[in-house]
Amino acid sequence: MYQQRQSRGTASSSRRNFSRPAGRSAGPSRGGRGFRGSFISIDKFINKAVPVIKTPGDEYVPQASFSDFKINDRLKTIIAQRGYKLPTPIQDQTIPHILEGKDLIGLANTGTGKTAAFLVPMINKMIGNRDEKLLVVVPTRELATQIQEEFIALSRGLNLFSVVIIGGANMHRQVSQLRSRPNIVVGTPGRLKDLVQQRKLDLSRFSNVVLDEADQMLDMGFINDIKFLLSFLTQKKQTLFFSATLPPAIEHLIKDFLVDPVRISIRRQATPAQIDQDVVRVKQGEDKIEILHNLLKEAAFQKVLIFARTKSSTEKLSKILFSRGFKAESIHGNKSHGKRQQALQMFKEDRVEILVATDIAARGLDIPNVSHVINFDVPATYEDYIHRIGRTGRADKTGIALTFVS
Repeated sequence: MYQQRQSRGTASSSRRNFSRPAGRSAGPSRGGRGFRGSFISIDKFINKAVPVIKTPGDEYVPQASFSDFKINDRLKTIIAQRGYKLPTPIQDQTIPHILEGKDLIGLANTGTGKTAAFLVPMINKMIGNRDEKLLVVVPTRELATQIQEEFIALSRGLNLFSVVIIGGANMHRQVSQLRSRPNIVVGTPGRLKDLVQQRKLDLSRFSNVVLDEADQMLDMGFINDIKFLLSFLTQKKQTLFFSATLPPAIEHLIKDFLVDPVRISIRRQATPAQIDQDVVRVKQGEDKIEILHNLLKEAAFQKVLIFARTKSSTEKLSKILFSRGFKAESIHGNKSHGKRQQALQMFKEDRVEILVATDIAARGLDIPNVSHVINFDVPATYEDYIHRIGRTGRADKTGIALTFVS
C-alpha cells in the first residue's frame, strides 16, 4: 500500500491511502485516438523492493580484467583512466568473441554496459586498421548521442572521428561531417535511410555494424528500414545485435544477415528486485494532476521521471507542473534534438527535478540517481513498463516506481 501525505490548501483529505485493487485491470484505455495497447494486470505494477545485500559468492566474477583483453595498450590506458577495472558480465562475455571477428547476439537489459561491450573491440579494430568503419543503428536520438559521447571518451587522443546522423538535427551539417569520412556513424534508421537514398552516405565502405536496442526498433516500425540499411553493407562484415528480447522478426533478421553468430544472454529478472513498485489509485471524479502535485511535494520525490502517453500530453503536463512551481522539463518527439538534449542534460545535472517524457526516454539512457519513476499514463505493454521503471533503482540503489490506475 502506498501512502500519500497531502499538501496544505488542497481539497483532498489530509491522508489518502492507495491500496492494491484486487482483480482489477490496469490495461490502457482504448479511448485515445490511435492508441493501441495490451491488457496488463494491475498485479504486475505492485512489488515490494528487496534491498540488495551482497554476500560472498553473489557477485559476478569476470573471466578477465580489461588489462587482460587482447587490445591496444593505448586503449587499455584510456579505459583505466576512466576508472574501469573489471568488465561487466555482458562486456566480459562478448568482448573476446567480438575481438575474434565473430558475429554476435547479445541479450541484456539496458544499463548493463552494452555500449562499451561493442565500442572497446571496435575501437581496437580501428586502431589496427584505419579503413575499418562502424555503423551503429539505434532507435532514438538520445541513445545515438549517448553512444557518440562514450566513443569520444574511449577514443580520446586516438585520432578517430564520429558523426551522429539523426532526425531533428541539421541535415546539411551532417552531410558536411560525412565528407570527413568518419570512423563511426551512429544514427537512427529514418535519417540514415534518407542519406543513403540521397547518395550522401555510402554504406558499402562499412564492414562493421551494430544494431542496439533491436527489439525497440522493431516496435517502432523500423524493421524495413533496417533491412534496407543492412543490404548496402559489404558482404563480408561483422554484425552485432544487442537487444533485451528476440521477437520472431529479429530472429528472421539474424538468419538473413548474421553468419554463425555467438549468442550471449545476460538478462536479469524482468524487474529489478530493488525497485519498489506500487499503484496510485485514482477514483472517479478525482483530479490526476492534483494527486500528482501532492506526491511531488513530498520530500522523498527528489529526482522524478514521469512518463505520459503522447507528445501533446507530455508537453501539457510539463507546463502545468512548471506553472505550479516545480522545476520541470519535457522530452518528446515534437521537440528538436537540441531542445531534447538540453532538457535531458538539465535533468542529469539536477538543474531540474522533474522530467516528463514519452517512451523515448525509457530505453538505453543512463540517468543517475532517479529517485522515482511515475507512470502518469499506463504503458502500452508490460515490456514498455519494464523499460520505463528501469530508469530508477540503478547501480544497486533502491528506487520507487508508481503507476496511476483508474
